[in-house]
Amino acid sequence: TKLAVLIDGDNIPARYISEMMVEITKYGTPTIKRIYGDWTKPYLAKWKKVLLENAINPIQQYSYTTGKNATDSAMIIDAMDILYSEKVSGFCLVSSDSDFTKLATRLREAGMQVIGIGEKKTPNPFIVACDKFIYIEIIRNQSERKEDQNTTHKTKESIDKITPKVIKLISSTISDLSDEDGWAFLGDVGSLLQKKQPNFDSR
Repeated sequence: TKLAVLIDGDNIPARYISEMMVEITKYGTPTIKRIYGDWTKPYLAKWKKVLLENAINPIQQYSYTTGKNATDSAMIIDAMDILYSEKVSGFCLVSSDSDFTKLATRLREAGMQVIGIGEKKTPNPFIVACDKFIYIEIIRNQSERKEDQNTTHKTKESIDKITPKVIKLISSTISDLSDEDGWAFLGDVGSLLQKKQPNFDSR
């Protein structure tokens, strides 16, 4: 699967971009990699090194007025151009902003696979508009766990624990797929869980 990776530079922390790119390769080959922002602003300077390391193309978008986000519009226009170019079969939208909900919905209507990546603060409408949604906190936890393997320092968990609601979701999904003896294939259970709740992560 060829993927277009579009990153909202105003809305995503730069520190874990390498881990995010590794995560994205599990779902396809990122052939187009772009990040959007006003690169004249000092707070985006921290992106410079990671862009070179991950071959991500920065797209300049000036802020026309205070308080308005021009980056979103540029990203949406580019996404539609890429859609009609027919060069990819999926999109990865990296943002915690609900403004991309309509874009995700439109891309899926066109038969594209849509993967979202964002922080826990991401509004639910954007999450459910994606085929799959991955929390940065989960990627971050895995990365920090690897770093701490040789030390006594323990990483603070920042992902959700299993709740009765999640157990009920898994249980009902198994029931939906089970045969006469009550057995269900694990792969099928995982696929249906993802359709029911795009931000469900087995990790």
